[in-house]
Amino acid sequence: MAYYYDEPSRTFNEYLLVPGHTPATCVPASVSLKTPLVKYRKGQEECPLSLNIPMVSAIMAAVSDDNMAVALATEGGLSFIYGNQTIEQEAAMVARVKNYKAGFVVSDANLSPDQTLADVIALKERFGHSTMPVTEDGTPHGKFCGIVTSRDYRVSRDSRDRKVKEFMTPADKTVCAEDGTSLKVANDLIWEHKLNALPIVDKDGNLVPVPVKEGDRVLYGKYGGTEVKVNGEEVMILRSEDIYAVFE
Repeated sequence: MAYYYDEPSRTFNEYLLVPGHTPATCVPASVSLKTPLVKYRKGQEECPLSLNIPMVSAIMAAVSDDNMAVALATEGGLSFIYGNQTIEQEAAMVARVKNYKAGFVVSDANLSPDQTLADVIALKERFGHSTMPVTEDGTPHGKFCGIVTSRDYRVSRDSRDRKVKEFMTPADKTVCAEDGTSLKVANDLIWEHKLNALPIVDKDGNLVPVPVKEGDRVLYGKYGGTEVKVNGEEVMILRSEDIYAVFE
């Protein structure tokens, strides 16, 4: 059956940001694509299992292997295991995904010293991270001021208005690594100091973009980079902010 709509259709390009009316929070980073994966009673309980992006892979042997699972999980999606294999093979596939190490990543949950515990809780609920870097301007590449972990505060005791700078672990007491540190050395430092995360800072004390060297395997956005030809060979030019992670 066909439906006729009296109102004209709209596209994103038809909507403008109006100065003085559009809040500063109206930025791509504030958009949430989180979606429930399982049934739950909306309004009565929180969904016990959700995805950060509404995307899963088809249950097909040619599609949903452990490589696809890692790629989708990195972006916030999910991959289903196909059934035409033995239980042992399924278990091995799950183990490869669970044991995967993402390597260097750019933090997507960042704080500034003047934000509050309420902001920490909101970011934790949105991104699921218990460890978050603190920079002067609250950006992922700003001046590193310290780090906040779940051990730095108590939701049951601390006021939601308490400033981050009052309970964060300051930079001078945080284990960091210098720009250019290899993934192996970074992993050794994490193991040695029993860390959840290891900030990488440059000589000026700023958090650095994902450190990349020749030969590294990287993950970048679908529309990131520019393809060009150099001496007849096709290459991809990427900005540091286009790179999401470096793989082992």
